[in-house]
Amino acid sequence: MELKIDHTSPVPLHAQVEDLLRGLIKLPVYKNGNFLPKEVELAKRLGISRNTLRQATNKLEYEGLLVRKKGVGTKVTEKTMTTHLQQWHSFTQEMNERGINFKNLKLATKWVEANEKITSFFNIKEHTVVLRLSRLRGDKNGPFVYFESYFHPRIGLTGDEDFSRPLYEIIEEDYHITPSLSKEKIKARPASSITAKRLQIKQGEPVLVRERFVFDPGVRPFEYNIGFYRADKFTYTIDIKR
Repeated sequence: MELKIDHTSPVPLHAQVEDLLRGLIKLPVYKNGNFLPKEVELAKRLGISRNTLRQATNKLEYEGLLVRKKGVGTKVTEKTMTTHLQQWHSFTQEMNERGINFKNLKLATKWVEANEKITSFFNIKEHTVVLRLSRLRGDKNGPFVYFESYFHPRIGLTGDEDFSRPLYEIIEEDYHITPSLSKEKIKARPASSITAKRLQIKQGEPVLVRERFVFDPGVRPFEYNIGFYRADKFTYTIDIKR
């Protein structure tokens, strides 16, 4: 396969690189865990910046097609089972449907500079300021989950909304954006000192980390959410039909 893109084409460079990578990962040499050409070498060969290359590789990473190991390289993921959940809701709606009572122990909004992951996911310029919504939730026995949500500026959120309402109710009813697709990553990790303090557990105890990448019907990203759940309070289940 020829590693080449058309710099005179009206198709954005990152889109061309994405198509090129999709072709590469289908080749036998790269299937089932083999590393792609090194980032700096591939960028030079294509005549593009590393940021343009990362924009394409990040998208494939979100889709679970690539995995990046810092200091090692980027490789094709081994074949895994992918499940698509038929329904998903905001945390408030999930808990209400199950009859579980909870309350916001802390709720805060702040305009912050987007980090590299959020900049790449939203496809926005570096140093763009986005709205961050932080929520610590629990019950009479204490906190059990901490969320941070970051929103694409095009939504128009101000930070003054009543976020005690279900989040997607606000986005749909007030800003006329319908959440259509959610891609999620779930993993376990030991609690950092900050997370342990928030959830009132010991540092190093297990927490469930759930990342959510949310898109509108046009498959345009508009929310990145990360949640830290107490492992002794939550079990994540998926129903799979054949």
